[in-house]
Amino acid sequence: MTLPIDMVSDVVCPWCFIGKRRLEKAIALRPNIPVEMHFRPYFLNPWVPREGMSRDAYLTAKFGSPERYRAIAQRVSDAAAAEGLIYAPDRITRQPNTLDCHRLILWAGETGNAGGMKQRLMDLYFTEGGDLSDRDVLVEAASASGLDGAEVRRRLASDRDVERVEKEAESAKAAGIDGVPCFILDGALAVQGAQTPDHLAQAIDRAAHEYANRQAAE
Repeated sequence: MTLPIDMVSDVVCPWCFIGKRRLEKAIALRPNIPVEMHFRPYFLNPWVPREGMSRDAYLTAKFGSPERYRAIAQRVSDAAAAEGLIYAPDRITRQPNTLDCHRLILWAGETGNAGGMKQRLMDLYFTEGGDLSDRDVLVEAASASGLDGAEVRRRLASDRDVERVEKEAESAKAAGIDGVPCFILDGALAVQGAQTPDHLAQAIDRAAHEYANRQAAE
């Protein structure tokens, strides 16, 4: 059996950044349970314009001021560091709309590298302060993840898969997902939030057990 795991998340969600790493650790704790990862889009901030906006303007709109976010950011930075990640919020100057990022992840999935593309985008944003609203930055990230840069540039200039990504993100909210990350195991067992690797590993056990029982009953 291969257990399907859907990770519903956004590339600008810091807890998704942490949650992806924790899920990877959970999978490593269960080497005898093969899994197949799928990355599903979610728009954490659908109101951010397609061209993006300044980080300070975003933090003011969402938290009241950049200063108010600092205490929250420190807690997230500490949690990221515990997982071997670097969250450097002071390096972030632009808040992107993530529609194009999700398109890149979708296209990378065509060659089996959706996870690598997602990781590169999150590393760019959280660790390096990259501007994910800059098309050149996106093309460079896609090229580094094995995609054809010229082809990606052409696709980004078009509306290719815009409707597909938007519908999939909308369907997640329609299904009742109002916070991310959300992990859906075998299409049935949902785990909300950036839970610990042990907690996620136990969820993998439960989903695998239910899958085996279902197969035996058929």
